[in-house]
Amino acid sequence: MEKPEHHIFVCASFRADGDGKGVCKKKGSMDLLPYIENEIIDRGLNAQITSTGCMKACDHGPVMVIYPSGHWYGNVDSEDVVDEILDALEDGEVAESYTI
Repeated sequence: MEKPEHHIFVCASFRADGDGKGVCKKKGSMDLLPYIENEIIDRGLNAQITSTGCMKACDHGPVMVIYPSGHWYGNVDSEDVVDEILDALEDGEVAESYTI
């Protein structure tokens, strides 16, 4: 497997016991995973997506983090927001409206 240029983490609010509960999950972060995956493929981005445990940024949920740049995005609650963030990623920019 080729090392991805970008690694996108989406908070799924998983707890230590494996239960998915919390703000990000309740606000639909898991529902966006297939959309993000398809956008990565459609855009030809060299990126990988991973759902995570709680990222401890509940006031901003749903949360998405992109590495290696280390940009944290909050209120990622719709396909439109995902598009803005991925557009910025493609352009080598930051989607300032959603940074936390």
